[in-house]
Amino acid sequence: MKKFVNDPANFVKEMFEGIYLANQDKLKWVPEYNILYRADLPKDRVVVMQGSGSGHEPAHSMIVGPGMLDACCPGNVFAAPPMDYVYECTKLIANEHGVLHLINNYQGDRMAWDMAREMAEADGIKVGVVIIDDDVSVTNSLYTVGRRGVAGNFFVIKAVCAAAANGASLEELVELGNKVNSRVRSMGIALTSCTPPAKGTTIFEIGDDEIEIGIGIHGEPGRRRDKIRPASEIVDEVFKSVYDDLPFQKGDRVALMINGMGGTPISELYLLYGLAAKKAAENGLTVAKNYVGNYCTSLEMAGFSLTLLKLDYTVEALLNEPAEIPIRVF
Repeated sequence: MKKFVNDPANFVKEMFEGIYLANQDKLKWVPEYNILYRADLPKDRVVVMQGSGSGHEPAHSMIVGPGMLDACCPGNVFAAPPMDYVYECTKLIANEHGVLHLINNYQGDRMAWDMAREMAEADGIKVGVVIIDDDVSVTNSLYTVGRRGVAGNFFVIKAVCAAAANGASLEELVELGNKVNSRVRSMGIALTSCTPPAKGTTIFEIGDDEIEIGIGIHGEPGRRRDKIRPASEIVDEVFKSVYDDLPFQKGDRVALMINGMGGTPISELYLLYGLAAKKAAENGLTVAKNYVGNYCTSLEMAGFSLTLLKLDYTVEALLNEPAEIPIRVF
């Protein structure tokens, strides 16, 4: 393993310390619970929090700020946050308007967040829940209780956080989050594996001439292992899988995201975006919003995911609302 790391057990804590020290005027940090929250935490509206495993940066620890998350409490690399992290974060940021929990659809996350919600509600805190499951690759895996939540998560976050800033109620935010989730679809491809610092070795083996089609962001198996092919053929397959799943229709306005998995050069991501944009045009879609870069990664894995979101006037307007975060991805 070749990484910039001290004690692997302290990797996430030291990462959080770095984020905090770079943004001391904007963020507060609670080390014992991996909590980062806004220094100017709103008290006059619903607050929004999320936190799955670390290792997917900038999700979730680098997207706390005006227009995006009010707080996050991720677990260790590729591990759900413990229940007490979620509970303590919920208590810390709660106000009379309520707290919205955004949860990616993985077994460990669902269990931890469900228990934390029950404890918070027993304390009298109003909690709303939105489950995100945009991955079309698989219906179930050892890691999920249905479809996985991957890069489409960002569209749910952006929409509900913008609506929260505009004064939407907790019930309205849950309805909006479920609406966006129902309209977004993603699928990913891996060229290489990655190495969690605490493990010290790659999480799966893949040949130099192979790709994993439908990969999960923790290295979970996808639909199949195949030989590498030209980029245009790979995009054709991924686009069709995503397009057919909703299904999208000619005339739809969409947001199109090409998300890097951490180790793919930006030049290749733009090449992939160009291919995907042309496929969208061929299928009669109007790309009204586009996103290219690292949004929901898997450490240093080489690969990408393609996400399509069907827009309407309300969702598109919310995506256009301003945001200010340490990593400016929106």
